[in-house]
Amino acid sequence: MTMLKVLVGVFLCLSCMVSGQYDDEVLQVDFENLSYNEIPDREEATPSPCKSTEHTKWDKLFSMLENSQMRENILLQYVDEIIKVELQSISDEMHQFVVNFAGTCTNAIDSASTRITSQLEGKLMQITERIGDTNTVHQSQHYNVLEHLLVASQDTAYRLSKIESAWQNVAEAKGLHSEFKQQDVSVYTRLEKVMNSMAYDLQQSRAELQLSQKWVAQQLLPSGCEMALLFPMRSKKIFASVNPAAAMTLDSFTACIWSKVTDALNKTVLFSYGTKRNPYEIQLSLRQQAAVFSVGGDTYSTVAANAAPVGEWTHFCGTWSSHEGNPSLWVNGELVATSSGLAKGHPVPDGGILQLGQEKNGCCVGGFDEKLAFSGKLTGFNIWDKVLDKEQIAHLAKGEDSCGTRGNVVGWGVTEILPHGGAQYIH
Repeated sequence: MTMLKVLVGVFLCLSCMVSGQYDDEVLQVDFENLSYNEIPDREEATPSPCKSTEHTKWDKLFSMLENSQMRENILLQYVDEIIKVELQSISDEMHQFVVNFAGTCTNAIDSASTRITSQLEGKLMQITERIGDTNTVHQSQHYNVLEHLLVASQDTAYRLSKIESAWQNVAEAKGLHSEFKQQDVSVYTRLEKVMNSMAYDLQQSRAELQLSQKWVAQQLLPSGCEMALLFPMRSKKIFASVNPAAAMTLDSFTACIWSKVTDALNKTVLFSYGTKRNPYEIQLSLRQQAAVFSVGGDTYSTVAANAAPVGEWTHFCGTWSSHEGNPSLWVNGELVATSSGLAKGHPVPDGGILQLGQEKNGCCVGGFDEKLAFSGKLTGFNIWDKVLDKEQIAHLAKGEDSCGTRGNVVGWGVTEILPHGGAQYIH
């Protein structure tokens, strides 16, 4: 600012000096008289500038040009100084702005991040509490069922003790004299009432127990199974592909699976294995409530009627030997159907496709048919390269760890099984 004031002062002084010098005399140039502008001859005497007391018109003109150039320089310097000062002022203001508001922006960002983090933590806590509440509800329901069963058993024991005492009274009454015959009739009457009441209570307890068992069976997975594959709807895009741990060249095998079907049509595929030449090498399917086990082709089938109830966990096992050609179908550990001479001497070839919930028969675009799709839950899928005996199959269906015994060709929980199109693992 000091430099600016000095420049302005110099500019004002020069303006005053020039204006004062030429106020009394006006410079006039005669452009019509050309002789006026001619250079005088050498012979004419030219007065010395040092001796002249008055400036000529040319001197005045050159002085004005010099003054004009000086003014221009002063103005340019003044403008330059103004630009520098303004730029410095803007720079100082920007710096001050950054100093003042940088902390505010940082605090705002930190505050927003903290708020978002707290909201996410809150949502996670709500989900965790909801899951905990769900587990608590299930546990409380189990406790209520067990408590009810305990009360029913205690009541039954109490009623049995009353029956025992009543029979003792009857035995004692038989040894009395005939004068106590009226008391015998009374004892028998009381005994009949007690037995009728007890029979009614037992029927009620049995019905409640069946409902509780059915509810538990619907909510839980089979014993020893920690996860299952959920097929939410019937769709040609929903299935699961299986990558066997060993070659599928089989002279004999046992294939087992747990199924809880939502709805079964004329053909609902649980699992299938097929090649390009024969898409029906091995297949287990449902025909409404009937189970169908095929080896070597869909025409070679073993059928068990009323073996697949809807909405309940059911264990299926199919066994077959090429040497004997006798496929057998087991449901919940019991032999329900068998055939003879089917696919005898026909080894199952390797190189096919094994999948759950569908069959690849080349009927449609993509090779899948929506009408054959499975909807529901599947678990415990295992394949052995031998025929298991009835004790082993019964253990798989009724044991405490049915999913813990794994096949050497396909082992549930060990072999890679990839869900597609909406199928997913549940726990």
